[in-house]
Amino acid sequence: MKPRITGIRRLINASRYSWLGLKAAWQSEAAIRQEIVALVILLPIALLLPVSPVEKALLVFSALLVLVVELVNSALEAVVDRIGQELHELSGKAKDIGSAAVLIALMMASLVWLIVLLPLFI
Repeated sequence: MKPRITGIRRLINASRYSWLGLKAAWQSEAAIRQEIVALVILLPIALLLPVSPVEKALLVFSALLVLVVELVNSALEAVVDRIGQELHELSGKAKDIGSAAVLIALMMASLVWLIVLLPLFI
C-alpha cells in the first residue's frame, strides 16, 4: 500500500492541483475568463471605495462567490459530459441547476454591490 502524503508535501500537491484546475477552467470556459476579468476590475474598486471594512469584505466576497460557484458549475458540467454526450433528462437537469446556482450568485453579488454603493450616490 502506498504511504499517505501528509504535511507540507500534501499542501504543495493540493496547491498544484488547484492551480491546474484554475488553468484548465481559464482555457476551456469563457464564463470563467469573463468573471476573472470582472474580478480584476471589481476587486481594486471594492478596496478603494470609501466604505467600511465590513462593506469592503462583502463586496470582495460576493464577487469571489460568483467565481467559486462558476467553477463548481463547470466541474459539474465536465462530469456530466464525461458520463456521456447523449441527451438525458437528468444530465440536462443537473446542468440547469448548476446554471441556476451561478445566476443566484450573480444576483446576490449584484444586490450586495447595489446596497453598498447606493448610499454613496444619494
